[in-house]
Amino acid sequence: MFAVVKRRHGCCVVEAFAPYQQAEEAVPSLQMHADHRQTQTLSPRLQHAVRLLQMSSLDFAALVRDALGSNPFLEAEEGDGETADEPALEQAADMQPAADDGAAASFEADNDRDLWQADGGGLRRADDGELSAMETMAAETSLNTHLHGQLNVLPLSPRDLALARTIVESLDDDGYLRTPLEELLEVAGLDPAASLQEMEIALKRVQALDPAGVGARNVAECLRLQLPLIACPTMRGLAQRIVDEHLQALAARDVMSMARRLGASPAQVEGVCDRIRHLDPRPGWQLGSSQLAYVLPDVVVKKHRSQWSVQLNPAVVPRVRLNQVYAQLFQRHRSAQHAEMGAHLQEARWTLRNVEQRFSTILDVAQAIVRRQRNFLDYGPMAMKPMGLREIADEVGIHESTVSRVTNNKYMATPNGVYELKYFFSRAMSSANGSACSGTAIRGLIHDIIEAETADAPLSDAEITRQLAQQGLRVARRTVTKYRQLLKIEAVDRRRRHS
Repeated sequence: MFAVVKRRHGCCVVEAFAPYQQAEEAVPSLQMHADHRQTQTLSPRLQHAVRLLQMSSLDFAALVRDALGSNPFLEAEEGDGETADEPALEQAADMQPAADDGAAASFEADNDRDLWQADGGGLRRADDGELSAMETMAAETSLNTHLHGQLNVLPLSPRDLALARTIVESLDDDGYLRTPLEELLEVAGLDPAASLQEMEIALKRVQALDPAGVGARNVAECLRLQLPLIACPTMRGLAQRIVDEHLQALAARDVMSMARRLGASPAQVEGVCDRIRHLDPRPGWQLGSSQLAYVLPDVVVKKHRSQWSVQLNPAVVPRVRLNQVYAQLFQRHRSAQHAEMGAHLQEARWTLRNVEQRFSTILDVAQAIVRRQRNFLDYGPMAMKPMGLREIADEVGIHESTVSRVTNNKYMATPNGVYELKYFFSRAMSSANGSACSGTAIRGLIHDIIEAETADAPLSDAEITRQLAQQGLRVARRTVTKYRQLLKIEAVDRRRRHS
């Protein structure tokens, strides 16, 4: 701001000017506006709860075990004969009376003593001198250990034994030797260095070991090593030619082409091909620990007096509860310095709520499925009704996405077998009379049609489509092909057998 002095009639007139006033008027003024919007957001805890609901029972049980090991306010509850529909998920205040510090210490000491005796009792001999159950379990033998044991009883020199052991240690889980012999010469580390001829002799020794086919470098060599298991000389000679000359035709099940080239009847070639398929292309799998994915049902369905009942499988429900003693001690001596313990207590209560909500939701969805698919339980896949996620969501009172998460990696044990909960959902397909039919029922009908076909005249997908049309089911051929592939049934050319 500055002033300009003017003289007017002998007087001084001072005029003040604000040079920044016009600039301030040019800049738009800052104003606050309130904009009301509704958006759906999930808190991190709610997002974690959604992920827990989607987990399989085995993964969820592992997560609860981790929580038991890291949270001092959680403890595992011993089995007390409770039924599956009454899981042990009680809160501490509803279960145990208050205890003083001395009683708490005595209780914890007794608990530790019982756990110590329980853990050590299975590793000791019984009082009557018999071995315990843990000591009588068969120990798994790996492929390498099995082969080394056979090499130890062979009359080999130290040099030959070292070469054979080098090859055994180079085998993969399938029992194949994927490493070239030239590279194994340096691995052996012998002085003087081993020759390629010595390594080939060592490979022959390993290939003569049990199981048959071990040490092969490709599938053809693996099958060739197992051909001596065929007792019939004629069949063994024909199998030798098929493995050496017609392996691709064997994989394509082109029996007629192999019969013409081998000068044998189609029936004879078909019999030899069946015998070759009984050989083991992965001999290494016969030994060693195999990682098997076991299916543990979440709910069990039983029929009692013509009524189907659904119960939770007690084996998948974690028996966990809040430690009443620790919770009361913390509440009694709570202070600002124990913020971490307060977070553990809150996390423990939240874990119990998640366990209870997870399994109650699974049980509600399973009961709704059984009520709608009662005919399937009584009569099999042909009686499956079309059903969507919305129907179950409306009946249970939850969102469709929740139903999708609940049915993911969850299984139901029925008298007819164990099924994934998603198996009971299928879209409706109209028939000629206007009634709705589920895709599961059509898959079952396709399976029955293929089972009834003759071996020398299997039905193509187009012929199966025509048979379905004769029964009033309008299904496209590509749908029949998709359902056949879901049933893991091969195409017509590979199903054909020659009598």
